[in-house]
Amino acid sequence: MAATELAYKGELELMHFSTSEESQGNGGSDGLRSVIAAWEKAHPDIKLNQNVLANAEYKTQIATLASANDLPDVFLLQGMNTIAWAKNEQVLDLTDIIAASPYADAYNKAFFAPFTTPDGKIYGLPVLTGGTCTVVIYDKAMWKEAGFDAFPTTWAEVEKAAEYFESKGIDTIAFGNGGQWQMNSCFVSTLGNRYTGPEWFASLIAKTGAKFTDEAFVAALAETQRLFTQTKIFNEDFNAVTNEDAREYYIAGEAAAFIGGNWDEAYIWATLNADNQEKFANIGFAVLPQPADATKAPTSQNIGLGYAVAINPKVAENPEKLAAAIDLAYELTGPAFSGYVAKYYALGGLTKVADVDLSAFDSVTQDFYMWSYVDTETCEIYDSYINGAVWSVLNTGMQAMCNGEKTPQEVADETQAAYEANY
Repeated sequence: MAATELAYKGELELMHFSTSEESQGNGGSDGLRSVIAAWEKAHPDIKLNQNVLANAEYKTQIATLASANDLPDVFLLQGMNTIAWAKNEQVLDLTDIIAASPYADAYNKAFFAPFTTPDGKIYGLPVLTGGTCTVVIYDKAMWKEAGFDAFPTTWAEVEKAAEYFESKGIDTIAFGNGGQWQMNSCFVSTLGNRYTGPEWFASLIAKTGAKFTDEAFVAALAETQRLFTQTKIFNEDFNAVTNEDAREYYIAGEAAAFIGGNWDEAYIWATLNADNQEKFANIGFAVLPQPADATKAPTSQNIGLGYAVAINPKVAENPEKLAAAIDLAYELTGPAFSGYVAKYYALGGLTKVADVDLSAFDSVTQDFYMWSYVDTETCEIYDSYINGAVWSVLNTGMQAMCNGEKTPQEVADETQAAYEANY
């Protein structure tokens, strides 16, 4: 806890979704609640009125409050709402406040992207823990038997491995797109970056010229269709099952690898650690293989912080209250939080922690920390930006595309039309 003297004496509203139930086993929520409690103790003259809702209820309620122009003093801003709420002057411009933070030099600058408007202004301090949506989890022993000392770095090598696994009656990679969003979050937003590079998506967010119909993105869709319809890499029912179903294929040894998010890794870790120590010891992590015709970012994986601590501009009417809100925002995203989640959960937040001691954790957890925060380059999670109306069209279209019902160009055309109509 930073030693801060605050002149403000009064009430301060805070709305978030780290319920006591969610904090059980959830490092980010546990860390947030711990820092909030410490901040309250350090500032007894400030009455922090917390409105704590479950995640789904929070999203509904915060949208309702925004529509009524009645947002709390301090709240969690979702990336996809940044541009609209900034335009409506419902979130305070924090650009200079972030630059003046005592922790500014230690911030992971990449995490600010979802909360930055096209004119370069930043409206939130990214909060909670950074987690990937696209990690390849593989069984080292199974791939060793197939002739690979590590997971392949190209799809051509994966296709070669698929011949071996098919002869054994095993799927090469388990994947579930039954909810439609998985192809977007857990596959294409990383694969797409391999074709477009980060500048394309930044332009898409800023509306400065990039289009879903651009050749590079259509090429990414074409490769996605090829991999899922013309190879034998994935389980045949990938478009019918969820990621929860698909990870069970991996756990049961029916697939040699699985692609999902950090939440899937946590589940697989806990399940195998409890039930199958041999398979647990063989857990490995890799990035998506590189397509033959892609030229960008071969070690990228999508990771981000989907929410940020934001401040209602009305708070600025009282400079002392504003100083208290800023101090709280600094603490919720600074070393107090990042140090806590690194120490107890081997997770990372906005503020980088030097010399993280991973010795208390098992080797799998250590490997995942290094994979997530040290050894890979990052790219954006598509659906942390823009809006749901656009992603609904893309997600539905990609599912149809991978059923052979639409072409990549048709999906790109339909998504671009939705983008132009809704964003």
